[in-house]
Amino acid sequence: MSQTVQAGVQHADQAQAMNPVYRKRLMQHRMGMLFSFLAMGLGLFVLAWILLTLVFKGVAALNLGLLTENTPGPGDAGGGLLNPIVGSLMMVGISTLISTPIGILAGVYLAEYGEESKLAQVTRFVTDIMLSAPSIVIGLFIYAIYVANVGHFSGWAGTFAISLIAIPVVVRTTDNMLKLVPSGLREAAFALGAPRWKVAIIVRLRAVKAGVVTGVLLAVARISGETAPLLFTALNNQFFSTNMNRPIANLPVVINQFAMSPYDNWVSLAWGGALLITFSVLLLNVLSRTLFKQQIPG
Repeated sequence: MSQTVQAGVQHADQAQAMNPVYRKRLMQHRMGMLFSFLAMGLGLFVLAWILLTLVFKGVAALNLGLLTENTPGPGDAGGGLLNPIVGSLMMVGISTLISTPIGILAGVYLAEYGEESKLAQVTRFVTDIMLSAPSIVIGLFIYAIYVANVGHFSGWAGTFAISLIAIPVVVRTTDNMLKLVPSGLREAAFALGAPRWKVAIIVRLRAVKAGVVTGVLLAVARISGETAPLLFTALNNQFFSTNMNRPIANLPVVINQFAMSPYDNWVSLAWGGALLITFSVLLLNVLSRTLFKQQIPG
């Protein structure tokens, strides 16, 4: 009996192999897989090329002075990136404090009331637009409504600009994560007599806290390397300053300025700053993915 079944299977396989439609589909499948692997290999090659070039040129600038000395003058030897590092940390830190509560609360509102409110639909639409808007447009917007009115560039203007970039990232991530919470969890909370706002904040939000933190870290990684909006808002400062009401140094603008300069020392510092930002963003992305894997609502 088993020999008969085996012979029947072999006959079916041979008949299928002789089918021209089957052979055509098999060829298309193999070609599709080949092109997919080639595309993946090309992307990985370019990425590795960029990272290796950045590491090769950036490591040469890494030393203690890079983190402890201010930016040098044109043609001067030595120096570091202390003032732009401090300026970037201040602006990114304050921006995170601004964008995190606004983004999380807006995401909770969209997830909880988004199906029955026209305001929520408009908010989601505006959020999607802001996610795809070029950062330079946001920089020009802050320049028009803030910098032009106060009459000078400032760290606050830069903070507001990158906050507008971070908020929609946090909103969208929070909204999407809350939708993953099982409906049974919400119904159980309602059955216990919990009001709707407590169910949204204490039950649903707590269930996806790892995913929300992931969204915040991704937003920080997004704004850490933004250059265009800061050119129109915070500008730059060659000297060390923590005054947020005046132009303040920041890594993206300093890298852009130094990379295009004719001075070898400035170019070397630009590579070092680019390496610092790249590995900081890489660390944040790895951390966010680690947190995301730790807790996924079932």
